[in-house]
Parts: sequence; structure tokens; C-alpha cells
Amino acid sequence: MSQLSPWWSPEHHADRRPFLIGRGRIQAAIRNWFLSEGFTEVEPGLLQVSPGNETHLHAFRTEWIGTDLSRQDVFLHTSPEFAMKKLLAAGETKIFAFAPVFRNRERGDLHSPEFTMLEWYRANEPYRTLWDDCARILKIASAATGLSTWSFRDRTCNPLSPFEALTLEEAFIEKAAMPLRDDTTGDVFNRDRLASEAETIGVRVAADDTWTDIFSRVVVEKIDPGLGIPSPTILYEYPASEAALARPVPGDPAVAERFELFACGVELANGFGELTDAAEQRRRFEAWMADKQRIYGERYPIDEDFLNALACMPPSSGCALGFDRLVMLATGAERIDQVRWTPFPEP
Repeated sequence: MSQLSPWWSPEHHADRRPFLIGRGRIQAAIRNWFLSEGFTEVEPGLLQVSPGNETHLHAFRTEWIGTDLSRQDVFLHTSPEFAMKKLLAAGETKIFAFAPVFRNRERGDLHSPEFTMLEWYRANEPYRTLWDDCARILKIASAATGLSTWSFRDRTCNPLSPFEALTLEEAFIEKAAMPLRDDTTGDVFNRDRLASEAETIGVRVAADDTWTDIFSRVVVEKIDPGLGIPSPTILYEYPASEAALARPVPGDPAVAERFELFACGVELANGFGELTDAAEQRRRFEAWMADKQRIYGERYPIDEDFLNALACMPPSSGCALGFDRLVMLATGAERIDQVRWTPFPEP
């Protein structure tokens, strides 16, 4: 039997209502700032032919029945990214959206099957411009609620303080006490060398772990918990294999123009200098779907319309910020369900 959801009872709603009112203030203030900066708010469609093609993202699948009764699998998107990049190809230059997104196999204090993503793009601007946007958004959220010290699980952060910025290589050395790249060649370690280094710092490595499995375990166990304390942290220049839809760093193709924003050990945002090489993007999609088939026994279709649009998209930068997580920190909430108006019930 499913557990009854308490969020609709008057006493529980009264406990959550201050967080929800704070959510509205934060959203209104951020929206006003984007509009004042010349951005256009857009509403990306939720139903897509492909929900995204990253290996470990899991989508909700549904079916479209045509007027001729033909049937086609479609998906609730895991991000508005594909739709928003098509708008960049169509000629939009500064766009943002508060987009409902859907991810399966996700549930916890920081995760919900349905959540809101604040996503924005700037055409013809470098991706580090997005760092300034993130700093501004944190200040706006803090001002909207009057909370200038954020906390999560006994980790605190001052959202008004200057950002700390670390490359992945610097973070591995400073936070995990191991290198990530060869000093002589500059290459990112291969799988066996990475496994050896990880084991020396006490990270478990299994014989069938891939390079990504080992990398992710080091990051989650040794690096992420110490980020965004006591000031927000930008973690940038990820290995190219971990950079999804990001372009390589000029002059250093081993890493890519990807960054993440952390506060109180919580990942808040993920930003890219966007890849516009359609052939390279197809290669990545196909590799990730092969991995997904191997690991999970399923794959998602590739959005050919997106790849066609990508080929004529201008150089752009984009960022996706978990709006619910931002609201949690800015209001003092402890769980994502406290800041969503109608949380998804427990199974």
C-alpha cells in the first residue's frame, strides 16, 4: 500500500507555507533581474522525442497516439536544454526558463522525480560570464528571504561572499590528496592509473568499474562534501569525457568548458560553454547510449532535429540551476518536499 501523503493537510501545509512564500519571492526577484538584463522568458515543451542522452539520466516514457492511431514513444524531458538550444539556432540570443523537469530513479532530501530547473543561455558570450550570473542569483535569493547564512547538514555558506574557484585538477589535489593528470604530458590519467591513485586514498575500486565510475566515486566521497564552505565554490574544467554537451577548452582538449556551483556541499548549478560540433555531439550521444544499454538494458533515441539545429547554433554559454535546491538553502528548508507546492507522493 502506498504511504499517504501529508502535504495537503492544513497543519502540514502551515509548516511548509513560509518556505513556499519564500519560493515565490525568490522566483519573482530572479525573473525581474533576467528581464532587466534583456533576457526573454521562454516555455520549452515538456514532451520530447528524446529526453536527453546522458548515460545515468533516467526518463519517464509515455506514448503519443496520432489522429491516425499511429503510436510513438515520447518522453518527459530531463532538461529543457535541447528545446532551448533550438531557440538559439532560431535566432534568440538571451533566454531563460523556469522549467518543470522529470527524472526517474531519483528521490531524497535533495532529489525529486519532478523538480524545477532554472536554465538560461547567452549567445556569443564566454562561459565564465555565467559565473557572474550565478553570483548575482545567489545574492538575489538571499535578499528575497533576508537569510545571509545558508546551512545544510551542519555545513554553512555565506552566499554574499566572493566565490572560490577550483579546477578539477586543483580540487583532486587539495580535497582528495591525489592528482588527476600526468605532470609530464598533461593527459588525464587512464583507467588503471586512476584506480591506483583512488585506492591509495581509501576509495573502493571494483574490477568492473569504468573510468567514470572511479572518477565519480572520488568526487562524491572526497571532493563534493567540502565545496561551498564557507563561501560558494565554482568547480571547473572537467575532463572532456565528463562534460556532456560542453566544448573543449581552447589549447587544452583534455578538459572542457564545464563548471558546477556549490554551496553548503550542495551542487546548485551546472554550466557549459556549449558544444556546437554536431558530429562530435552525435559521437558522444551514441557512446553514452551504448553505455546505457550495457548498464541498464535500455537506450533513448537521438533527437535528429536537435543535431540539425546544433549545426547552425551560434557560440553560446548555458547554465542549469536546481531552483528547488536554491530555495531550500535560501529559506532554511531541510528537504526538497518542503519547498514544492505539491510534492510527489512517496510510493
